[in-house]
Amino acid sequence: MEAVPEAVVPEERTRIGTPVDGERVLASLSPSRASDFRTCPLLYRLRMIDRLPEEPSPDAVRGTVVHKVLEDLFDLPAADRTPERAEAMVQDAWEFVLDAEPAAATMFVGDEANDAGLEITAWLASCRESLRSYFALEDPRRLEPAERELYVEALLDSRLLLRGFVDRIDIAPDGAIRVVDYKTGRSPGVGFEAKALFQMRFYALVIWRTRGVVPALLRLVYLGDGQMVSYEPDEQDLLATERLVEAIWHAIEFARETGEFQPSPGWACSWCSFQAHCPTFGNEPPPMPDLTAPAGPGGVGPTGPLPSGP
Repeated sequence: MEAVPEAVVPEERTRIGTPVDGERVLASLSPSRASDFRTCPLLYRLRMIDRLPEEPSPDAVRGTVVHKVLEDLFDLPAADRTPERAEAMVQDAWEFVLDAEPAAATMFVGDEANDAGLEITAWLASCRESLRSYFALEDPRRLEPAERELYVEALLDSRLLLRGFVDRIDIAPDGAIRVVDYKTGRSPGVGFEAKALFQMRFYALVIWRTRGVVPALLRLVYLGDGQMVSYEPDEQDLLATERLVEAIWHAIEFARETGEFQPSPGWACSWCSFQAHCPTFGNEPPPMPDLTAPAGPGGVGPTGPLPSGP
């Protein structure tokens, strides 16, 4: 979703976004790409350096459709924000996503033995089911978000640019900030909450660095099982997050310098798009792209920031 460049040459372009106009940016990183590298360095490489194509995922596209409905829902008068209205908005949201990414239609191209029409009908029904789960957790008629789908960025002293999109920001009358993120999957099991909250701490760090206010509450809304995970950060949490993010950046730099982006087998392997290029599955990755040539805008040469992507 992020529309800013993946990588730029500082000599040619010294800004990404508006809050850092005129500043020298060495690299940019989003929570998704940081999480990719933490999950599997080879995944990061294949996605962000090799830029191998990935087939659209029904789960991921469902998330995009549901997010679109929840964003547009708050454009309606409060009294009209009902489950029925939200479910009726699914078809338009799907068509909006399809216009932006026509390849998503390939998810529902079946063979002669399958009825693709029934398949997409069931999938659209699953989008509506996610929305019903949302209404069991929150009443949008009683909410007036301050921001929705907000692009945020902050430039650290190291010249690393942190950036991303926040689903929703609520601001209380006393100025307290709540950061909300919707997930169409299930909530994390015991012991996995910290990893799930990394993205939210990342956003909280950006907000703190740009607004000077530590968000009072971080909330993940899981529509897959109707659960919410909430956390109250403090400055020490966010300082630790800043150190972690910079450590990830340095690890990516080292991997790029050495060409060593090792696979990290784990729970995410079963649905990884890059199994055909992974040693874990008995395959080989493509030759490492040449990173010695100067990079142009959007490239990945040594003089440009690390690609980060959405």
